Amino acid sequence: MSVRLYIGNLPRDLEREEFEAVFAEDTENIVSVKLIADRKTGKCRGFGFVTVKTDEIADALVSKYNGQALQDATLKVEKAMPRAKENEGAAATGGGGGGRGGKGNGKRNGGGRKPATYSSPEPENNQPDPRWASDLEKLKEMLAAQTTAS
Repeated sequence: MSVRLYIGNLPRDLEREEFEAVFAEDTENIVSVKLIADRKTGKCRGFGFVTVKTDEIADALVSKYNGQALQDATLKVEKAMPRAKENEGAAATGGGGGGRGGKGNGKRNGGGRKPATYSSPEPENNQPDPRWASDLEKLKEMLAAQTTAS
């Protein structure tokens, strides 16, 4: 099973070839190397991904490259977070096509952003944040007073 590594804190002027050269001595263990670039400018967005063959190789590369200097920047290397399940489903079914209403029609469909989704807290975490507990109690009293006055 392959494992993706997040490579962060990359210099903005880094080229794809330079990024690939960083991992040149470990090519036999690497499946792919991808530098994330800005769509408009083509410049590095400051991060990229390296996919390796196994979890053990991933751990070895994290310990090897995390904290290494690259063009006056200190690399941040860690295992990448798994993609959200709703994004995978949209990609698999062909849905979620980038948020545009079609090429050249001049319409934008929300800029490609998805609405935020929230989950209810777990029952054991149902206590208010202690920093705001007193303010929350005052708000509850004000709301109760408004609803009884109506």
